[in-house]
Parts: sequence; structure tokens; C-alpha cells
Amino acid sequence: MQILNIAAYKFVALEPLPALKTEMLQALATREIKGTVLLAEEGINLFLAAESAAIHDFLAWLRLDLRFHDLEVKESWSAAQPFGKLLVKIKPEIIRMNHPAIRPSAGRAPAVDARTLKRWLDRGQDDEGRPVAMLDTRNTYEVDAGTFRQAIDWRLEKFTEFPQAVQGHRDELAGKTIVSFCTGGIRCEKAAIYLQEAGIQNVYQLDGGILKYFEDCGQAHFDGECFVFDDRRAVDAALKPRVNLGALSDSQA
Repeated sequence: MQILNIAAYKFVALEPLPALKTEMLQALATREIKGTVLLAEEGINLFLAAESAAIHDFLAWLRLDLRFHDLEVKESWSAAQPFGKLLVKIKPEIIRMNHPAIRPSAGRAPAVDARTLKRWLDRGQDDEGRPVAMLDTRNTYEVDAGTFRQAIDWRLEKFTEFPQAVQGHRDELAGKTIVSFCTGGIRCEKAAIYLQEAGIQNVYQLDGGILKYFEDCGQAHFDGECFVFDDRRAVDAALKPRVNLGALSDSQA
């Protein structure tokens, strides 16, 4: 495993976006890093891969900007580069929900860390004795690759359907501790805020998403793999790719 893959996001006010895009493109291109960076007024979302030294050098550069000094990164490894090119895009939102009033940079919903969640799932209830309901905020094809056992799955085709789904399933959430989750934390962070603003009680987001849960707790209470948006297709609980990219590259050479 020679290629370091990183995923990270942060909700933070960003401007001016065109200048930041130019700087980001140059910093990544000169280090031969590939992947995708999304920039919006609400923050940054990135999935990148390269040799370890290049990634860590880029992160050191990025964290010189005080807006990103505490950026938390999730790491995994692959035998070959999972991205075909480098893209840095300016978007209206770093994860589209179509609810401009939901602004995580103004305050997060409560988060539960992976080890606490595992303890709750082991017991079948949270520390207050309430049943715990895992709410998958991802799209259908992601859920089908793997999810937490008995997780609520509303068969979302896209994240913009989430608010309407909440309104149609409010009774399903009553009297429980709700833990929203997603791949790396970005969707479930917005989802948890929406749930709170919709009047749902006892809402948490899984801090760091499935990838952080795998890192800290492995396979416990999770069936299958975690879908990822690159040529690895999915990673298992050891954060190893389903597809052997090295073998795939050899076969296509």
C-alpha cells in the first residue's frame, strides 16, 4: 500500500473563493496530488490521494491558513492512485441540501464519538436508557454496499430528499436517540442540524462518519463495506479497498 488517501471537510466561512481555488490548484498540482476539492462559502470538502510525503506536505501548507488549522483528516491506503485527475470546484454548498438556513459553521449538532456509539450499540440503549436508532443519510447505492445493522434507510436517491423524508417519517423517530451517519461526517452533520430544527429530540451525529468508526471500532455492528467515491469503490472495516487497484492497473497496462 503506497498511496495515502485522505478525506476531510470543515464547515467554515470562506472567501474570496476564486483566489482560494487558484491557490489550492497550484498547491496540489505542484505536489502531484489527485482527487477532488469542493469549495463553497460554507466550507471545504476534499478527497485526495498521492504519496504520503506529498499529502503531508500539502496538509502542512493548508493548515497555515487559520481557517483550516484544525482540519481533521481520515486516512486510508491503496496500492495505486484511485483518482484519474485533479479537480477543484466552487459550489453553492459543499454538500447539497437546498436548505440555506442550515449552516453548520454557526454551530454543530451534538456529536457522539465512535467508541461511545459502539458501547451504546453493545448495550442496545444510550446512557439515559433510550433505544438507539441509527439513521443512514446516504444514497441508496451507498447503503446497499454496507450499513449499520437495523439502520433506518429511507431509500434516498439524493441528499436533497432528506428533509422531505424526515417530515414523512417523524413518528418513526419518536422516543429514541437518533444517530445520523454517513461516509465521513459531512452529510450527517447537516442532517443532524435539520433534525433538531425540525423539532426531533435526542439527535446526534456520528463524529467522523463510518470511516472514523471503522478506524476506532472496526466491523462491530456494521454489515458490509463503506462505499467511497473513487476507483476503490468501497473499503472494508480495516480501511482496505475492495478493488486491488494495483492488479487492476497491471491488467489494463
